[in-house]
Amino acid sequence: MRTKTVYYCTNCGNETLQWMGKCPACGAWNTLTEHVEAPSRGVKQLPAAERAQRRPKHLSQIVSGSEQRFYTGLGELDRVLGGGAVKGSLVLVGGAPGIGKSTLLLQICRELCMSMKVLYVSGEESESQLKMRAERLGVEAESLLLFGETEMDEVLRAAKEQQPDVLIVDSIQTMYASENDGSPGGISQVKDCTMALLQLSKQTGISIFVVGHVNKEGSIAGPKVLEHMVDCVLYFEGERSGPYRLLRAAKNRFGSTNEIGVFEMYDKGLREIPNPSEVLLAGRPKGASGTCVACAMEGSRPVLAEVQALVTRSYLNVPRRTTDGFDYNRAALLVAVLEKRGGLRLSDCDLFLNVIGGLQIDEPGSDLPVAIAVASSFRDVPVAEDLTAIGELGLTGETRMVSSLEQRLAEAARLGFTKCIIPRHGSETVKAPKGLQLLRVRNIREAIEIALD
Repeated sequence: MRTKTVYYCTNCGNETLQWMGKCPACGAWNTLTEHVEAPSRGVKQLPAAERAQRRPKHLSQIVSGSEQRFYTGLGELDRVLGGGAVKGSLVLVGGAPGIGKSTLLLQICRELCMSMKVLYVSGEESESQLKMRAERLGVEAESLLLFGETEMDEVLRAAKEQQPDVLIVDSIQTMYASENDGSPGGISQVKDCTMALLQLSKQTGISIFVVGHVNKEGSIAGPKVLEHMVDCVLYFEGERSGPYRLLRAAKNRFGSTNEIGVFEMYDKGLREIPNPSEVLLAGRPKGASGTCVACAMEGSRPVLAEVQALVTRSYLNVPRRTTDGFDYNRAALLVAVLEKRGGLRLSDCDLFLNVIGGLQIDEPGSDLPVAIAVASSFRDVPVAEDLTAIGELGLTGETRMVSSLEQRLAEAARLGFTKCIIPRHGSETVKAPKGLQLLRVRNIREAIEIALD
């Protein structure tokens, strides 16, 4: 039987019969990789009794009910999952090597094993290595089963024999299916192994957590279709040299994708940070220009973060614009508004913008504090330490209302801020929390004059 050569796009999973420089489906360049497919071995036929049970049913014959959730023992993880893990779901946890993915999943075993049976399968570590790490993290549960295996058939056999409530596979790139001739970590192997785990979770009701490494672009290694197969995709982010880690949901069929979880890495594992605002504002410089506090909504949680800007004279023909934690195009837009509507000459200045703590701010409510931080650095006048700003900026320099303003104001007042600049239009009915003075402005000029007075 002849083999077949196809090309997969690592960005979207599209399949073509010939190599192209540009993917015809998603338009990405140089993302097509060659894969040799083995001839089909045929489809296994199910027993007649089982085929009869798997026939289509009328809608009225299907019994429905709310999803069954259980707590993992880590409140920050439960928040990102939408209130806890769902029974029978397949969750993909991605992140850079060494960021703490395995630590996170092994740590939840300590709480899960109190009421559940957990099977931890590792293709990267042996059972003895897993036990050493479990002892370091303080995991000493008798109902935790460790299995060092890379063949998917053996993993499925062990899962059917032990019948665990939770199955953890670390990692999907090390698993391989014996029927597939591809190498472990290849596109076809990753797809086949994930499909086998998906069928296992839906047929048996086992909740499965799968670890996936990321490529140099920061996305899950393997075909993009992998993310469409699972129920939830979590990204574990952060600087390995820093102590803080952020957990985000890129996809969640059972909850919101706007929530984040904040952890701190220390010698005995991950520690939850239920109040990230205090951590992100710790060590804020006093009396320094170019800094302002922004309040961003991460799902249902308001998070205060320090925004720092540095504006210096440029000696280049084209001034530099560098951002970290803030959208580059949005920063360029705000610079244009400040120059045209705010009266700041920034066309011959280099601009460096940074959000402290590794937080990614991508909502319009941070426009006003970012603009104030840039103006503060340009004029070299510090912003008052007890002042924060919330609002969106339009192209004409006007300030606009943002969502969840009262929640943001309550968080700012709780952390000791006494003044807050907000848009005038639309905030007439907003009541200030006790101890917080609201400074309403119409445009960016008024905001700069108040903040730098």
